[in-house]
Amino acid sequence: MMRDTHNVIGVTEHTSGNEFLQTAQEQVRSYGGEYRRGFVEDVAALGDGADDGFRVDTGDGEVTTRRVVLATGFSDEEPEPPLPRTGMGLHYCLHCDAYMFVDEPVFVMGAGDAAAHVAMIMLNFTDDVQVLTRGEEPTWSDDTATMLDNHPVDVVHEDVVGMERNEDGWLESFEFEDGTVREYTGGFPMYGSDYHAELAGALGLDREDSGEVAVDDHGRTSVEGVYAVGDLTPGHNQIPVAMGEGAKCGIAIHMDLRAFPRSTDEIDERGPVSESEVPAISSELMQTAITHEGHAAGPRVDADETEATADD
Repeated sequence: MMRDTHNVIGVTEHTSGNEFLQTAQEQVRSYGGEYRRGFVEDVAALGDGADDGFRVDTGDGEVTTRRVVLATGFSDEEPEPPLPRTGMGLHYCLHCDAYMFVDEPVFVMGAGDAAAHVAMIMLNFTDDVQVLTRGEEPTWSDDTATMLDNHPVDVVHEDVVGMERNEDGWLESFEFEDGTVREYTGGFPMYGSDYHAELAGALGLDREDSGEVAVDDHGRTSVEGVYAVGDLTPGHNQIPVAMGEGAKCGIAIHMDLRAFPRSTDEIDERGPVSESEVPAISSELMQTAITHEGHAAGPRVDADETEATADD
């Protein structure tokens, strides 16, 4: 859905969502990771503990893994049409897109506390903000109503029955059932989120009252060996936030799974670490690491590979 990328340092504004994902996939592969496209239908523990691993069912096959990270996010609930195109007058991330509407007429759709609060927040960017309840009776609290009455925000109760867009496809105006036409550059619908938490439910993960999966500071859930990051968890719904959560989660998993240092209890049980046990890295991953451009000694190429390339 992303036409271009905002608020990700080091990534240009004109990078589309598809381009962003393609680069990420290529990087994962370059580090020795495997990328598979598929729909996960089920995740189940293979035993009583995390070390027993998990079975991941993709419908057309199964994968066994030592740890599972859920990053399935959520979908914003869309209001009924007529609506402009997403990203061209219809926007869901206040943190990402509010700056686009500085000194422009803005709408906020919804009849609850969230809609009222977002409308008041938008007064930091523009002096022309209206809440469109679209015929619904407001459900915001008395305290929110008092706040709203003391901010220059108009509340429009009539439903939207028509829309005009400019030649580029951006929203220009809405027509309401009373025949009035009001101009807007864009706005934010506030109808809640549908969390993609079917797998979390199947695994029995603890959830917050608002629907997110409950996690600690490194993405650990209530089930050992299962992690969750990004919009599926509490916090700000932004790409750089999700990337940071993913990094912290990755570090936690690495620390959990790495072989060394061997604890004193493990030394008593298994003995000291022998030279034959180090380095604790698979031959496949070692080959990927020493041929990667980021390797300290520079990428190494075997003589056989050089000869084969020259022959080709």
